[in-house]
Amino acid sequence: MANAHPDHGTKTLDVITIGRASVDLYGQQIGTRLEDIGSFAKSVGGCPTNIAVGTARLGLKSALITRVGNEQMGRFIRQQLDREGVETSGIATDPDRLTALVLLSVEAEGVSPMIFYRTDCADMALDESNVDEALIASARAIVVTGTHFSRPNSEAAQKKAIRFAKANGARVAFDIDYRPNLWGLAGHEAGFSRYVASDVVSQKYQSVLPDCDLIVGTEEEVLIASGEADLLSALRTIRSLSSGTIVLKRGPMGCVVYDGPIPDSLEDGIVGKGFPIEVYNVLGAGDAFMSGWLRGWLAGEPHATSATWANACGAFAVSRLMCAPEYPSWAELNYFLEHGSSERALRNDAELNHIHWASNRRREIPSLMALAIDHRSQLEDLANGDATLLARIPAFKALAVKAASRVANGRPGFGMLLDDKYGRDALFAAGAEKDFWIGKPIELPGSRPLQFEFSQDLGSRLVDWPVDHCIKVLCFYHPDDTADLKTLQMEKLRSAYEAARKVGRDILIEIIASKHGTVADDTISRALTEIYDAGIKPDWWKLEPQASPAAWSAVDQVIETRDPFCRGVVLLGLEASHEVLEAGFAAARSSRTVKGFAVGRTIFAEAAKSWLGGGMSDEQAVDDMARKFGALVEVWERLGVSNAA
Repeated sequence: MANAHPDHGTKTLDVITIGRASVDLYGQQIGTRLEDIGSFAKSVGGCPTNIAVGTARLGLKSALITRVGNEQMGRFIRQQLDREGVETSGIATDPDRLTALVLLSVEAEGVSPMIFYRTDCADMALDESNVDEALIASARAIVVTGTHFSRPNSEAAQKKAIRFAKANGARVAFDIDYRPNLWGLAGHEAGFSRYVASDVVSQKYQSVLPDCDLIVGTEEEVLIASGEADLLSALRTIRSLSSGTIVLKRGPMGCVVYDGPIPDSLEDGIVGKGFPIEVYNVLGAGDAFMSGWLRGWLAGEPHATSATWANACGAFAVSRLMCAPEYPSWAELNYFLEHGSSERALRNDAELNHIHWASNRRREIPSLMALAIDHRSQLEDLANGDATLLARIPAFKALAVKAASRVANGRPGFGMLLDDKYGRDALFAAGAEKDFWIGKPIELPGSRPLQFEFSQDLGSRLVDWPVDHCIKVLCFYHPDDTADLKTLQMEKLRSAYEAARKVGRDILIEIIASKHGTVADDTISRALTEIYDAGIKPDWWKLEPQASPAAWSAVDQVIETRDPFCRGVVLLGLEASHEVLEAGFAAARSSRTVKGFAVGRTIFAEAAKSWLGGGMSDEQAVDDMARKFGALVEVWERLGVSNAA
């Protein structure tokens, strides 16, 4: 049966979720006790928070009503929801309480111990003052969640939201979301427990059911909501209290939807397509399921379609480690529904993983103008072995940050390439700049075949990088190189790419072909094709300016065909003069994939030589670099290169 109420009208939000908001700390070691976990990965969590993220990723306009603490974890939740496109005006900051935390691990298949740190936490202090009628009136639906009926203050808040929703033509969805220990029915160590019978809980839930247009729960949750001991009786009791659509989640068996009288057999409801996959972690699967269901339900899709989308979203969640970060985007879900997967463990599907990564990036960067000063060998050459001058290189790089910051003046789309060897102070300074893009090199300068700097073990090096730093690797690669050399180059590039994906960082691959062969209109496009053929899909390319529109057209064709999710191309400088770079910028106007530039020695070379030699003061060096960087920015913006398409 189809849902006949798309009800877009003048509503600006599709769905508002209400209730828990926590920071989840997931144990990164799999197959071990929570006691033995050595490191944790951080994400947002809590049923309604997960659903807000999951629906936003599927293209709905979602919002969250909750409370967070006035501390770093509360700000993390806000910032992450902002990145995901979730409306955060309904999130109140509690000055007296801490943001809730949850510690979790995957001990075995389907066994995930968890500890809730929720004593007098911010989200459970939600009350009626936090529910704004104008916000509720702007939504087509609200989602109330079971845990927030466990306290008088949060129960009153949700019931107020229900009244406002009813008064303003919004539908009410109820995610039963039963956690016995959050009702005080199980000990702290029993966070994974799913069912403890309780007349108190049943009565609370039953008081909500008559106002619900949608009721979603697992078998255990349907039992607690009804107070019955068997599923058919439970469904019939719920039906006697509500005419709403009932969705029974059945784990690996998918779900069954009841939109009318309850049949004599559970299987006689509406069943969506199921997806047989390996179960890795069950936590958060129900919230992913709800996100997929809401995407269909609010669009007026047939219930079988909504159920299929819900099952597919749940399949993604149980096949991956965490909750909200693992939920699919709309592009990812559609690809999976159309193509399926050859992997029972979806986390091992390379194409799905790429779409997941690329369609859920931390932020969009439509254009990029970067001052590149990740150079090591060139500045060492200027120092000529003088220990005093070598010790001054870090201070010069910090001056370059001041120059770039002066030009950016708080505007988005600016950044820097900085290195770990001499750029520590500069990296700290750049990190303090709002929205600055930062890329860091990993290659051993000048190496051919490519070698990594410091260590060939990238995993141990990258794990402590900030999450928004981009990995940059320069490779002197020409498609006419010998087969043996290209094999070595490709192995290193693949290692860098796989490490980037494993640790969750963007990667920029810089290709320089002109140093070791002639460059024709098809040289760079051939090089990119070979790298894509190796299964490597970088977030950014950094390329030499091309001599002709034909060369740029060939590059565009390769990128758009092989990876439409690629962020784009930034142009490099190779110490070219301003005039030569301006000509290169102009030639790039025909390209659809060129999105910026990352130029270094053209900007800093003269200042570095003079400053290191004592011929320039700090301020003079900053002025000189800012003038040259600003001149390139002016040319770029005047030509409108990244907007030419």
